[in-house]
Amino acid sequence: MIQPSRFQSFDETSDPTLSAPRLRLLRDRLAGLGLTGFIVPRADAHQNEYVPPSEERLAWLTGFTGSAGLAIVLRTRGAIFVDGRYTVQAREQVDEALFEVVDIGALSPADWLKDALSPDDRIGYDPWLHTPGQVERYARACGDAGAELVATEPNPLDQVWSNRPPPPLAAISAHPAEFAGEDSTAKLARIQAAITRARADALLVSDPHAMAWTFNIRGGDVGHTPLPLGWAVIPAQGRPTLLVDGRKLSNSLRAALSEAADIAEPGDLDTRLDALAGKRVLLDSATAPQRLAARLEAAGAKVERVADPIALLKAVKNAAEMSGTRAAHRRDGAAMCRFLAWFDREAPRGALDEIGAAEALEAFRAETGALRDLSFPSISAAGPNAALPHYRVTRASNRTIGDGLFLIDSGAQYEDGTTDITRTIAVGALTHAMRDRYTRVLKGHIAIATARFPRGVTGAQLDPFARRALWDVGADFDHGTGHGVGSYLSVHEGPQRISKLGTVALEPGMLLSNEPGYYREGHFGIRTENLVLVKTDHRESDERPMLAFETITLAPIDTRPIEPELLTVEERAWLDAYHARVLAEIGPLVDGDTRAWLQAACAPLQFAPPPDWGEA
Repeated sequence: MIQPSRFQSFDETSDPTLSAPRLRLLRDRLAGLGLTGFIVPRADAHQNEYVPPSEERLAWLTGFTGSAGLAIVLRTRGAIFVDGRYTVQAREQVDEALFEVVDIGALSPADWLKDALSPDDRIGYDPWLHTPGQVERYARACGDAGAELVATEPNPLDQVWSNRPPPPLAAISAHPAEFAGEDSTAKLARIQAAITRARADALLVSDPHAMAWTFNIRGGDVGHTPLPLGWAVIPAQGRPTLLVDGRKLSNSLRAALSEAADIAEPGDLDTRLDALAGKRVLLDSATAPQRLAARLEAAGAKVERVADPIALLKAVKNAAEMSGTRAAHRRDGAAMCRFLAWFDREAPRGALDEIGAAEALEAFRAETGALRDLSFPSISAAGPNAALPHYRVTRASNRTIGDGLFLIDSGAQYEDGTTDITRTIAVGALTHAMRDRYTRVLKGHIAIATARFPRGVTGAQLDPFARRALWDVGADFDHGTGHGVGSYLSVHEGPQRISKLGTVALEPGMLLSNEPGYYREGHFGIRTENLVLVKTDHRESDERPMLAFETITLAPIDTRPIEPELLTVEERAWLDAYHARVLAEIGPLVDGDTRAWLQAACAPLQFAPPPDWGEA
């Protein structure tokens, strides 16, 4: 599984010297089409977080390789829009003489367009790569400026992209019943009941995660998530249609899938949509492309843009999925502990760098014999690099690990579950500021881990628990406290989340991350992350149904950076109990040297007077 070349290829993709000639090619093509501009999102037809190489249009044009962004190309101007996670990365990767780097939180693409356009400008967009809601915003901005937004097929960027990689053709496999826990027929019955409750006639499934979960299939069309790309049309009554490239299906899997659904090619999708004339069709507002909404409307269907009802069904894990994810985390915890023990031996020698650490962790996971892929590109970050929450190491940015804090955020895909864990590790001398902020992040983590809350509470209501200790000293972090996690699917799964935007009530069986952090730009970064399962937590004295979290990630949290006086008695007790559990469950799974290290790392807290750590 080790792929050292991944770091080099990432550098080549992000070479900003290639942008100028590519931009000239695109502008020439736009002029030939009578267009004065074009919108280039970082997206595929399904709005996936990870996309195939053939869909990396934004990276090809601008050099920016983050997972979210959008560029607008005009005749003489260009801009790339990224959120706060990626502003530093964008400035490092993008030629700012060609593209202005814009924080999307401060200025939206639509507002930028409104100010940048002239009357009679014609701005193109690929209707496969934008949702109807996005298109409406751009159309309003263009209209306000007296310009026109034009759906453009085929994509003019694709027409000038020489040596564009071919579309993926990874084989589709069945997700075994022992891990899925429910057959596709039963899932389809629940989905059809939801469609009926919505008083609709059909659902167009545009999210491949929902498609994979519904039909108990997995694939390899994108990195880090075992997705087969495709579509499905599920009627309120009758047989659904699964539209996937037939070359990806074995004869046996095709026969098995045909028991529950008709199988068709993606090229037949328009025909299937035309057959919905006069019907009320549900479309996922987050992932369905404008191209399909327009096709349905042209056919005479009534389109209802909604939250995909499959998302909530998928978010609540069944008994088999919960059992599998616990097993995956025990396996992953053993690999993580082997890595942490190795790291504590190697880092003080002064020769270990970020890439070496990331490769070593992947190697320990690969030695389990069960690793299918990383669940996202590992964030291996030393010193100031850790202050970038979504930093991704390259050969150019690779930093030797020295005194201070080292952050490793990583995860794995196993057939029985998906993992995601972050540890911040002390190396050598630390400052008082590092210890203070580390402890406050830990306090926030423990506050979430120990929370009890009534049924119906949302992630937005819990999010402040993780921030209180930082707020006390006028600090905070800009990302959410936790995201949903799939079952051998996406490591970033909705609709559940713990954040200011988390409006969905948490339910037993939902799997989420618990990952407060702190980032001092140019100096250091801290994050402590475990995954948690929502569970019922009934006590005789309770006046209403209550829920709590079960922590399922098992690896030591470094106690060396802790500022002792900041922890309460209850917080110390939680950490000691967590470490006792880690030792009991992971100790028997690791070698003798790792077990000896683990016993020391999991020892009950006994703080000596702090040494002279240096100035903040």
